[in-house]
Amino acid sequence: MSIDKEIVEDFVSESKTLIEELIDLLESIEGDFSRVQDLATYGNNVDRIMGGAKNLALMADGDHALHMISDYAALCKAVGYKASQIKDNEQFFDVCVAFLLDATETLEVLLAHINDATEVLRKTIPGAFIERLRWISQQFSEEYSMSVDTGAAQKKLKQSEIDDLLKKLGL
Repeated sequence: MSIDKEIVEDFVSESKTLIEELIDLLESIEGDFSRVQDLATYGNNVDRIMGGAKNLALMADGDHALHMISDYAALCKAVGYKASQIKDNEQFFDVCVAFLLDATETLEVLLAHINDATEVLRKTIPGAFIERLRWISQQFSEEYSMSVDTGAAQKKLKQSEIDDLLKKLGL
């Protein structure tokens, strides 16, 4: 079954609006460690893109770009949630915000090329993204959660899970 083009266009349009909000948020907190918890808002909003892509991917044929967009957004979400819990490390906060700004801009590029083959999309993800993501994830110890505290059991994002998401992205 192929996915309705209009549904994909609506998803891209709404996602672009969310990305503008995400970039505005990141730019407004850049260098302002007192707003570290605003990264949870980033995580919530990028989660909306991830969820939309994941749901649409269920209707898509084979190796559709939606799968890649969903996995990429999941990585952004995990870093956003984990970074929102940084304490007493302003420099690491700055590194995470800069990483998320770059990652969100790449997510925007992925969305703009949603109708391209996944091989083409893979080439739009900078190699430095993977290196930076691995370095950042190694800085997070196990007490950092990849979700916001809702009272439910929190899930930790382990390096192996990041590696699995990167593998799914073909990186």
